[in-house]
Formats: sequence, C-alpha cells, structure tokens
Amino acid sequence: MRAPWFRLGLWVAGLVVVVNGLFPALWILFTSLKTEAELTRIPITYWPQEPTLDNYVRAFREAPLLRYFANSLVVAGGSTALCVAVAAMAAYALARLRLAYAQGILVALVALAMFPPATLVVPLFQIFTALGLRNTYLGLILPHAALSLPVAVLVLYSFFKTIPRDLEAAALVDGCTRVGALRHVVMPLSGPGVFTAALLAFVNSWDEFLLALTLAPAREMRTLPVGITLYQGEYLFPWPLISAALVVAMVPVALVIALFQERIVAGLTQGALKG
Repeated sequence: MRAPWFRLGLWVAGLVVVVNGLFPALWILFTSLKTEAELTRIPITYWPQEPTLDNYVRAFREAPLLRYFANSLVVAGGSTALCVAVAAMAAYALARLRLAYAQGILVALVALAMFPPATLVVPLFQIFTALGLRNTYLGLILPHAALSLPVAVLVLYSFFKTIPRDLEAAALVDGCTRVGALRHVVMPLSGPGVFTAALLAFVNSWDEFLLALTLAPAREMRTLPVGITLYQGEYLFPWPLISAALVVAMVPVALVIALFQERIVAGLTQGALKG
C-alpha cells in the first residue's frame, strides 16, 4: 500500500515545485499586459481583461533598456568565460595533481560558496575605487566571476574525477601538454559539467544586483537588475512598467533553459551521481 501513496506524494511535491516556479513568472507576464487602472481594480483580475503592449513600449522609451540589456550581456558573458576558464584549471589541479591539501581546499570552496556577497561590498568598493575600475565592465566581470568560482570548481571537479587517466596519458605521450590535455581531452568529455557550470555562472551574474549597484552606479553602466529597480520613484511604483522590463530580462535565461534543458539536467544529475 505504500507504493501508490509514495507515488502520489511525489506527484504532489512535483506539482508544488512547478507551481512555485511558474506562478511568479506568469503573474509578472500578466501584470505586464495590464493597464494601471486594471491593476488597481477591485475585485482583482487575474487574467488581463484589456491586454496591451504599451508597457513594453514605455519600458524601452522611458529608460535605456537596450543599453542595460547589453551591459548585462557583456558582464554575464565575460564573467562566465573567465569563471569557467579559471574553474577548469583549478578543478583539474584538484582532481589530477597530488596536492597536499586538496580536501581542505574543497572544504574551503564549499564554505566560500555560502559566503554572503553583502560582506564584500565595502572592501571591493575601496579596492576598485583605488584601481579605477568602478563604472567599468572589468570592475563587474571580476567580482561576478569570483562569486561563481567556488560552485563552478565543485561541479567540474566531480566530472573530472570520472575521466580515465589513460586518456590523458595517451595525449601526453603524443606530445600534448597538461593544458592541452585539459582542453582537448578532459573538457570535451565533461561537456555536461562544463555547460552546467557556465549556466550557473551566467545566471548568477545576470541576476546579481548589490555589487552591480555599488561598483557601476553610472547610468550608462547599469545592468538590467539595477536599471529595472530604478524605474520606481519615491512615491510611485509603476508595476506594469516594471513587470514588462522584468519579462525582457527573463527572456535570455528562459530561452537558454528551454533550448538546453536536456544538457542542464544531464549535467546536474551526472554531477550528483558521479561526485
């Protein structure tokens, strides 16, 4: 008798997870299609009665949303590339080289992954101001890559440990260097892990707000999270306008997940099972 109840419990748990993930996104989408008058109407309307795209037009007209989008794309793309490159070399060293404190380093990475970014704001602000990196792409790419680095190293480490050493040995015999073996043998065989680490780094940078607000406050350097937040005024919260901008910000991540969901699931499950 336990099997049917257990299966029912799994279905209910899955339904809760799906609703919890989809409902906020659908609510934002429906809000972006409403007018201010309909949004404040009582009783509340869940489905837009008079759908309109004016909020999207206003979102691009009242703020340089395309510039914010481009800034986020440059910062997220640059930090992802840097994070994956450094994480691959670090994970390879931990998985293949005989380091005396490899386990201690892994424990430290787990601790760093749980470190609150808010504690880094003041020292990073002082350091980047002294280096002249505030309001620059590099000033955002470096800290964003550093924040995603611990998780990326742990993900890649779990994959690199499963690659047979004989394949690298054959590449080394053929004249390949350690870096070449990593690039041409290990990383291609760890494709799902590399993709998962890159996706996590990209989403983390795309959604990051506090450091982007502190280190790049100039209007022309704002990323999407910062730019969208500043749509509101002191006494005004234009929720339909903000929702339209949020939908624009969600599109890239949603497209990546929709197009590569199989690789994402494979990377997460294989990493969990192999690690």
